[in-house]
Amino acid sequence: MESINTSMSNSAPGADPSPAPHPAMSIDKLFPALLECFGIILCGYAAGRANIITSTQAKGLGNFVSRFALPALLFKNMVLLDFGNVIWPFLWSILVAKLTVFFIVCVLTLLVTSRDNRFSKAGLFSIFATQSNDFALGYPIVEALYRNTHPEYLQYIYLVAPVSLMVLNPIGFAFCEVQKRRGEHVQHQSKLYVVGVVLLQVLRNPIVFMVVVGIASHFLLGQKIPPFMEEFVDGLANSFGGAALFYLGLTMVGQLRKLTKSTVVALILLITAKLLVMPLICRGMVEVLDSGNISSLNHSSLSNYAFLYGVFPTAPSVAIYAAHYNMELQVVTSGMVISTFLSAPIMYVSAWLLTIPWMDPKPLAYALQNISFNISIVSLFALVWCLAVKIMSKKFCRLPHMFTVNLFVAQLGVCVGMIAWNFVVVKDNFIGQVFTFTLLYGSLYSTYLWPGLIAMSLYLLKKNEQLKVQPGLIMIIGWGVPMFAISILLMAGEKMQDTIDSAFFFGTSQIFCTSIVLCVGIVVAGVSLMLLSRGTQEYQTLEQETANSTAEDLRADNSVQARCTIEQPSIEDDIRPECQGCQCSSASVQSMDNMIINNTVKDSSPTQKGQCGSCCDSSHCLLVEEEEKWQNADRQIARHVLLCLLLTVSLLANLSSCLWWLLSSVPGRLYLELQFFCAVINFGQGFISFGIFGLDKHLIILPFKKRLANLRQAYGQGAAIQSDVSEEIRLTCNQFLKYHKEQCVQDIVHKKRCGKRSIAETFLGSEMVQWLQTVGLASDQGEALLYGSRLLEGGVIHHITHNYGFLDDTLHYRFTENMDNH
Repeated sequence: MESINTSMSNSAPGADPSPAPHPAMSIDKLFPALLECFGIILCGYAAGRANIITSTQAKGLGNFVSRFALPALLFKNMVLLDFGNVIWPFLWSILVAKLTVFFIVCVLTLLVTSRDNRFSKAGLFSIFATQSNDFALGYPIVEALYRNTHPEYLQYIYLVAPVSLMVLNPIGFAFCEVQKRRGEHVQHQSKLYVVGVVLLQVLRNPIVFMVVVGIASHFLLGQKIPPFMEEFVDGLANSFGGAALFYLGLTMVGQLRKLTKSTVVALILLITAKLLVMPLICRGMVEVLDSGNISSLNHSSLSNYAFLYGVFPTAPSVAIYAAHYNMELQVVTSGMVISTFLSAPIMYVSAWLLTIPWMDPKPLAYALQNISFNISIVSLFALVWCLAVKIMSKKFCRLPHMFTVNLFVAQLGVCVGMIAWNFVVVKDNFIGQVFTFTLLYGSLYSTYLWPGLIAMSLYLLKKNEQLKVQPGLIMIIGWGVPMFAISILLMAGEKMQDTIDSAFFFGTSQIFCTSIVLCVGIVVAGVSLMLLSRGTQEYQTLEQETANSTAEDLRADNSVQARCTIEQPSIEDDIRPECQGCQCSSASVQSMDNMIINNTVKDSSPTQKGQCGSCCDSSHCLLVEEEEKWQNADRQIARHVLLCLLLTVSLLANLSSCLWWLLSSVPGRLYLELQFFCAVINFGQGFISFGIFGLDKHLIILPFKKRLANLRQAYGQGAAIQSDVSEEIRLTCNQFLKYHKEQCVQDIVHKKRCGKRSIAETFLGSEMVQWLQTVGLASDQGEALLYGSRLLEGGVIHHITHNYGFLDDTLHYRFTENMDNH
């Protein structure tokens, strides 16, 4: 977040804050254009959601759009295109920007993902980040903005998109083909064969084919379509707009349901690359490569146009590529939906800022200050809640929660500092301003470093199980380095006069200092997260942890495992035909086959042989004590990874803001949008922390569910629910009991000591989830949870204390039927 007072006129003091009094675009038609586009998209979504148009029919519409309407549209515009008005440096700038983003995403994917599918992911993710929905969604927006001012900008859509299809997509396809050949174990496949397959696939694409035909016809026909085929081509081309948007809405039906927690990390990175990195690099490349433009006004207009072009969302055709190679379809489809709807407000706000002819810096500075102040107040309460959760759960003294608490304290200091700054800055009290600035930016710089330090500690813990570096040393770095930077700034910096912006209190020297701290934080966090995900074993473990319903790492420390693991060698010697001196027991049960068929649960039945006769008590049951120790030793690695990842994205936005101000003589109006975004993420970090750690499962969610279940049972609803088992649950339970239970018992049920002289045959919820996916009863973790919940509702399984539903967790469950029958 930089100074608005200097963002509008950075080249000369006292300059007119409006370098472009006549806007290069018209916003009057932008809102109707957005309403038209997204209205048609929502109509298509409603039609698919209501099953008015089935998925099979939607595929037919998609084939018409991609094989007839769009090729005709491209052919028409290639023939009529006026190459004389093309500013070629702009075209090369966009191409270089796309190549840069493609290369960055490809390299990072190859470094992070496992060897099993790294090439296909690298190719597919790179295409996702660079192929925009130029024709269906981009063209109407550009037409609404520039038709009256720069109509020549419209033709760039038809030039940039085919180049991307013919240059970048073949590279991605080549990666996917290499991975496909490796998956088929074709070791000696000729490289020429792979290249030939890719080229054939590109040439068979009707879009590419008609672009080539259109360019050839442009010179042969003299920029004019023959009259006998003009109406035919126009009819197909004009049908593209509405049909393509409607089809886009159809493709969105049910896609967000496929979003699982295992795809969140990849999704965040891809959307960041598409909607943040891509527009910034597009604008930067135009600023550099088009610097020879004679008209500074046109140069500024082109750079702003490049930014808007970079915001265009991902094209639906990427989902077709993902389905063709059977790779990351959930990530691509979910990312397509999310990026489409996120792009609308970004484009509207950007265009609105660019069309304002003059802006007074002072009201904008006060608006930014008020936003920062208001967000800080709300974020303050969220952070106090997060700290209370950490303290009450007694996790604050264990790693890596100890470092997370330090991050929360730093975020809390940022909020307190901004609230205090709002009152101190209006008073002529230099000492008070310095102390408040030290609190504010000392804490803010600390929040820039802690994500990297937390990620580094996660890597060290994952590598050695014990942190060999003293935690105190990491805490000294997390707090000492920011204070050292602030000390240098206080001694060497020069206070700016008449500024209320804390980000520009010491002028350019503060921007340099902030940039250095941000670079250090980004490098440490990026390298640590990369090392954390590097290698097959670590990456697969991380994916499994993220896929869990609680997204937590449930591996205990070695010392905790030694205390809570039950010795097995003497179990068989202590087995008795009857449970004698039993201190751990389960509710009395009956034959589940009869219970399911009769759709009722009897109140009492004889206690089974070798089983216990009452619910497990945490004060006596060793298994319950084991669960509690596992919960207390929870490191929540995946949650920490998600927190570090989101905060690292915010660091990238802050660094972009600093570099934009330092490298641009006139930052311009789009810079204001980035300023407001940085203010929100800097002072609203508490919302991210609360969303990830504020609702602790064992401290808040599960006790709440248990209390709610007790209240429902107290009002007589519990018995009604148990006796009213749905037909779907009954069929699921009968199928499982008849065909799968015996194998399940053999695979995952283990005899464990639950008392001094008693044993119980149990399995973990996480083991059941994994088993259901292994045998094919569930395709993913979400379906496995649903299947297990049905078994629990039908009475086939239950938790040893009857206090939990079915969870993908280290909780002990058991079958209610006598295990001796198996």
